[in-house]
Amino acid sequence: MPSSKTPRRRILIIQSYVPAYRTRFFNLLHSRLDAEGIALEVLHGSPPPDQAARRDADICLCSKQVPTRRLSLPGGRSLSWCRVQDRATAADVVVLGQALQNIEAYPLLLRQHIGRFAGHAPPVALWGHGRTYTKPVSRLEAWAKDVLTLKASWFFAYTEGGAAHAAGRGFPRDRITVVRNSVDTTELADARDRADVPGTPQHTEATLLRERYNLVPGLTALFLGGLDSPKRISFLLKSVRRIAAELPGFRLLVAGEGTDRGLVDDAASRPGSAVVALGRVIGERRALLGAVSDVMLMPGRVGLCAVDSFALRTPVVTTNWPWHAPEFDYLESDRNAVVTPDDPVLYAAAVTALLRDAPRLQKLRAACAADAADYTVEDMAARFCDGLLRMLGERKDRVTV
Repeated sequence: MPSSKTPRRRILIIQSYVPAYRTRFFNLLHSRLDAEGIALEVLHGSPPPDQAARRDADICLCSKQVPTRRLSLPGGRSLSWCRVQDRATAADVVVLGQALQNIEAYPLLLRQHIGRFAGHAPPVALWGHGRTYTKPVSRLEAWAKDVLTLKASWFFAYTEGGAAHAAGRGFPRDRITVVRNSVDTTELADARDRADVPGTPQHTEATLLRERYNLVPGLTALFLGGLDSPKRISFLLKSVRRIAAELPGFRLLVAGEGTDRGLVDDAASRPGSAVVALGRVIGERRALLGAVSDVMLMPGRVGLCAVDSFALRTPVVTTNWPWHAPEFDYLESDRNAVVTPDDPVLYAAAVTALLRDAPRLQKLRAACAADAADYTVEDMAARFCDGLLRMLGERKDRVTV
């Protein structure tokens, strides 16, 4: 560790906002870098309109909100500008999201390449998916994203698939770190385990939860995430009606907020409905939902819910819809999840068949429990820290791709 006389180097991460699921990651990264004598600062704006309905904005130990301007464009697109130039100039490394709409990236990347003429210019790293997974893009947009990425000094890829894409476009493999994007599941998994132990508070609460909502073991499903269009709530609710018709006593617990919350509330209010609307659920309460549920229904976008499903031992049942997030790669159909054709009837049939097949379901749940140890926020922070140290030239002994 550097001596007390060594000036502390500074790493700056720029975010559009800090979602609650990132708080633990940033705090862990801050602690790791601090132990190395390096200061971390996370600059962020307020949530964009399409995310604000989730009510998940948060802060962390090293976060600071900065003025942000947004410009809406035709076709639902937008541009954003975080005012970070002064602070970025004084940093030793700047990390930005890999997104074309983040306007602050362009002057920082340009300054990096002409730094010898413009004074101090920190190296710029990008982190993100690698390619655009979650929506269709034109060839021009895909090309522009590849060009943007190639201008960076380092790339932090969410998954191995994103790293392979960047490398395939010419980004040097020795300057790619695969972080294995994750959330804070360690405490979640521990709380989930305690819920199975009679006499613990978690076990008692899980029992009360079953009684309150008339939940039947083997007939309970969970939806955990944002209630918005990428999650395909209408598809989910159509499927649930079919499942409930085949399996009397079936219930779906819906935990989340978003612009489609009204669809869930309407479904839950109907007499005899199998839908239970819980609103946003945070912390250990999510572990209780896992303890009383058998599967996680996610016909729309699978992202970090894959990691939650491992920690909660509730295998995801999803579809082969083309717009999943990178973490969909963590799923292996018929080992730790079930992937069906993209059709509500076939989806409902697959869920029904799984809930009727206890041995198969148990195998899937065991695989989820085993995989939980491979995707943790602690490992993600360690990988990210390692990549940053390699950027600064302090560590050359670990390959992170």
